[in-house]
Amino acid sequence: MDGIAGLGIAIAGGAGDIGCAMAAELTKHGGAVTLIDRKTPTDALPWIGRAAVNGPVSYVQADVTDRAAVDRALTQMKRLDVAIGNQAIGHGIPFLNLTQDQWNQHMEVNLTGCFHVGQAAARLMVERGVQGRILFTGSWVQEVPWPEISAYSVSKAGVRMLARSMARELATYGIRVNVIAPGIVYAGLAKHQLETEPQYAKRVKGVIPLGDLQTPAQIAQATAFLCSEGASQMTGSVLLIDGGCSLFQFDEGD
Repeated sequence: MDGIAGLGIAIAGGAGDIGCAMAAELTKHGGAVTLIDRKTPTDALPWIGRAAVNGPVSYVQADVTDRAAVDRALTQMKRLDVAIGNQAIGHGIPFLNLTQDQWNQHMEVNLTGCFHVGQAAARLMVERGVQGRILFTGSWVQEVPWPEISAYSVSKAGVRMLARSMARELATYGIRVNVIAPGIVYAGLAKHQLETEPQYAKRVKGVIPLGDLQTPAQIAQATAFLCSEGASQMTGSVLLIDGGCSLFQFDEGD
């Protein structure tokens, strides 16, 4: 895709299935990718290896809930043209059983983590005179309730508004801010739920109009588009790629 070659790209939550797929796709188009994740470099090796299939990537251990660590990770990059807040946690917990600690963890990682990545990146871009791009990984459930993930859904709804608020204020600096909103991806959090939560797997069977679960590679391809020249007029946008999950579903009967 045009416009990606040579860009300095940071991916928070990079040592995960979707993050490393994003890295592999972006390096294929010539991007210089730095993965940022809280895993130790040793623990992250399997994902680093998959991220580097099309070219070398760098790795920095940093937790997005630690603002100083995020600042250090981004500042040490020679170029920062694109920052992607892709990190997230999510657990299937009925609302009546959800604890305050569990709620706070979702908000701290999924929403405040994006604030840290987004603001730290935007400040660097403004300081360096870079008309860059900031992307967040949202979700189709940011607008459509799904049982037993209320904390996750609320955090993703917050990410959407964070991106739109940032886009409004940062446009004057030429910085674009967008959200990529996947559906049900057979990777990471959803894969774990599919394999361990029978009630989740049962719901999934009837909720995807196009039928198939998504792959991390499909999310990565859409991410590359948002980093390309083709998306130069997009800011404050949500790119929904959910296989139709967010469409109203009903039982048509026999």
